Amino acid sequence: MSAAEGAAEALPENVLTRDLSQFKNPELAKGLIDSIQALAPESCALMEVCGTHTVSIARAGIRAIMPEGTRLLSGPGCPVCVTANRDIDTVIALCRIPDVTITTFGNMTRVPGSTSSLLAEKAAGRSVEIVYSPLDALRYAQEHPERQVIFVGVGFETTTPLIAMAIRRAKQMGLTNFTVFVAHKNMPGALEAIVSDPSLQVDALILPGHVSTITGMAPYQFLAERYGIPGVITGFEPVDVLQGIAMLMRQLHEGRAEIEIAYTRGVRAEGNPVALAAIDEVFETCTATWRGLGPIPGSGYHIRPEFAEFDAVERFHPEVEPTIEPRGCRCGDVLRGAITPKACPHFNRSCTPENPVGPCMVSSEGSCAAYYRYYR
Repeated sequence: MSAAEGAAEALPENVLTRDLSQFKNPELAKGLIDSIQALAPESCALMEVCGTHTVSIARAGIRAIMPEGTRLLSGPGCPVCVTANRDIDTVIALCRIPDVTITTFGNMTRVPGSTSSLLAEKAAGRSVEIVYSPLDALRYAQEHPERQVIFVGVGFETTTPLIAMAIRRAKQMGLTNFTVFVAHKNMPGALEAIVSDPSLQVDALILPGHVSTITGMAPYQFLAERYGIPGVITGFEPVDVLQGIAMLMRQLHEGRAEIEIAYTRGVRAEGNPVALAAIDEVFETCTATWRGLGPIPGSGYHIRPEFAEFDAVERFHPEVEPTIEPRGCRCGDVLRGAITPKACPHFNRSCTPENPVGPCMVSSEGSCAAYYRYYR
């Protein structure tokens, strides 16, 4: 389809605005709130595992209108937050190699490693460029053949296909000055670590909308079948979130455990086969270390041998300093839903968005940043 044809078929802006407004409709919201109140068990804990949900719930004040006895927990949904300190230190070590330029999304530059950050390294004269997509990084590599350009690949299944396509395109172009530091993760292993932890006692999961557009619902079926945990894939507007919670409450009320889709305008049961094929072509799964959850087999991605020339660690073998976790920082416990951000001794004292101690305060989708903005 040509761009002209696409433009001809695009919805008029007023129609798009009208359709989206339905997902903020107060009458619809009130009906869903009534359902939640009627169906909620005496006590339960629901966890969202998407950073955008974390912000949506906080911004709309949804936590405050839950029935007494219902807890909304925030889990490991922010890709920047779950990136281990060791990975941050590795990127910083790569940045210190002569003739290397690091390209990355803006929020990664502020995440503190053991002794530095990309922002501090840039201030010290290292080459760090903020980009908006991996294709921007490819373009930068084309325009700067004298530099070795490394893209920092962080994120879940939503962004992994884009990195895969960038690597594939770099190979087709014969680029020899482009590599990727891969710290991508997938959700199922982390979800299993959470629901199998008896100290957390999660009763149901608000499943991520963005990730599920790629994966579909199949990767979550084990939650219902093996652990009896209901899950609903949910969108991001207030009515979306309330609908997802209402569907979870109905499952708990009826004693069911199934995986359902509330976000049907964005997610198909089978996901996006093209994107999944791109991931499989370029990456294979490996053990990944999650901040707060530790090493989880099969929860990360590694570049396949056929594309190994685009693996930044394989090419440069950086010398990484010993990892030092920030003293007193409770980001790991926040990411597990074991505590709320306010229980961290640094929160709103020594840790603020202007001076973050841990990554949950850096990222706009981090739990600590959301609590700082909406719950102080």
